[in-house]
Amino acid sequence: MIIAKSEEFTNPLVEAAQIIRKGGLVVFPTETVYGLGANALDAKAALKIFKAKKRPVNNPLIVHIAEKKDIKKIVASVPAMAQKLIDKFWPGPLTIIFKKKEIIPNEVTAGLETVAVRLPNHALARAFIREAGVPIAAPSANLSGRPSSTEASHAKKDLGKKPIFILDGGRSKFGVESTIINILENPPVILRQGAVTREALQKVLGQVAVLNSKNSKIISPGTRYRHYAPRTKLALIGSSWQASPKEIELTIIKYHLKNKKVGVLGTRENYHFYKKADRVLLLGSQKNLPTCAVNLYKSFRDFDRFGDVDLILAEIFPEKELGAVIMDRLRRAAENYSC
Repeated sequence: MIIAKSEEFTNPLVEAAQIIRKGGLVVFPTETVYGLGANALDAKAALKIFKAKKRPVNNPLIVHIAEKKDIKKIVASVPAMAQKLIDKFWPGPLTIIFKKKEIIPNEVTAGLETVAVRLPNHALARAFIREAGVPIAAPSANLSGRPSSTEASHAKKDLGKKPIFILDGGRSKFGVESTIINILENPPVILRQGAVTREALQKVLGQVAVLNSKNSKIISPGTRYRHYAPRTKLALIGSSWQASPKEIELTIIKYHLKNKKVGVLGTRENYHFYKKADRVLLLGSQKNLPTCAVNLYKSFRDFDRFGDVDLILAEIFPEKELGAVIMDRLRRAAENYSC
């Protein structure tokens, strides 16, 4: 059983629910990353999320529910295609775009007629939402643009100066955000790649497209703005994952000649290429991509915490299944910077 940790309250779930009903904010765990939650039916509360995160108000929020039946309270209809996904992946790390009911304020959806909804597969998260008695609007619990929080301590570091209650559910299981899919398009479009892979969705729906975020309207979180980035500059080396380790070794030498300290974010199999680096953090094995995904954001934060390199060089992953998700996050973190 997942237990909430709190030094101040004997019943943190009740306290957190009371804060939500009074229009406050609560950091809570999910199986993907930690969320910064507010009452999804309260426009003023939702606006507090944007202020706390320094998040653009035209970047819509995800609405979290506790039970499948709760979907009918907030969406206009559940298309057959959406029902297939609900039956297969809920509760779980999949967010689905629906036409919204008017009960959901425009502040939550950035003025759109659609709403992003998910049912998390996390006992503490669902208990919290049930206790609150309202759906919870929540993006990731971090400052906008920073790596998402996969531990309560990450959220506390980013948001701790603000009076926000934190439910601690331990380390996140997946370590990357939920997949967001728009089933109102034909074919359905993945708006954000995440813990449910494109391949898994295709087994249920057939053809599934992936959004080109640079040329699109913002209808979903995590599609346009620079995301997930450490404060330390990060660059991807090479165009092919097989060639990447050797190219990183040569780039380390190039930067050392410029008196720059270089860190490497890589995998266990390629460690021997990186011995000349000033710091190496290993995500895990190429044969265990779930572990690599879980460690990604923590590694970003660890490089910033150590603060002893001028540049992070990241190993490239194969563009399939979770490898594609990891590459999506690495590219967003490295956006607007190259060697």
